[in-house]
Amino acid sequence: MYSDADAAALYDLVNPWDPGTYRGDAFHHELVMAAASVLDVGCGTGSMLAYAREHGHRGRLVGLDPDRAALDRARRRTDIEWLQATAAEADARTGCGFDLAVMTGHAFQVLVTDEDLRASLTAIHAALAPGGRFAFETRHPQARAWRDWIPANAGDVVDAAGRTLRTWHDVESVEAGVVTFTETTADQDGTVLRVDRARLRFLDVPPLHRFLADAGFTVEAQYGDWQRGPITPASREIVTIARR
Repeated sequence: MYSDADAAALYDLVNPWDPGTYRGDAFHHELVMAAASVLDVGCGTGSMLAYAREHGHRGRLVGLDPDRAALDRARRRTDIEWLQATAAEADARTGCGFDLAVMTGHAFQVLVTDEDLRASLTAIHAALAPGGRFAFETRHPQARAWRDWIPANAGDVVDAAGRTLRTWHDVESVEAGVVTFTETTADQDGTVLRVDRARLRFLDVPPLHRFLADAGFTVEAQYGDWQRGPITPASREIVTIARR
């Protein structure tokens, strides 16, 4: 079996945080370094905040995630606050007054139901100081990114233990903007080690604006790519900065 701890370590290998290489990482890093205090909602293994601390951030940094295995890796860094909680618990667990809240890695899309979206946005709004900003991205539904989540696009990686692994995705359903899929991790000989099932919501711009407005946010800026270009019929991303 491939444990939750193994999976968390593999995530860091497959998804390294590197603003020098990845434009999305650079976009968020610039915002983080300019903010006096930052709440990372869905922080995972904590790479973003650890990178910010290593590169000179001296303010309050708090990472929030419901995944214990991911937080166990994050907690190797003791100069950052790490809390096991959901987005809907943000203000209750962290307190208020943050200058910036972020959700990176398309984590916003795990908020699948209307109820979860409303509760999470309300809590993030409450955790911010007046004028504080919330930055996140969600895949634009028009691009239909899930069409590429097929076994033919499997990827190989060597994990921290030196094992060569293959991971691939299978889409189970696409219903009312929610994509249900599995991620399979297998050994080099094809032996399946684990299968994880997930659901992601693909929100278009108008409903996204309504959810943000209902939570008390004003959309300050919205982009269709990481170069701050406008949203167009070809955009694959909806990158949003909303203000309390």
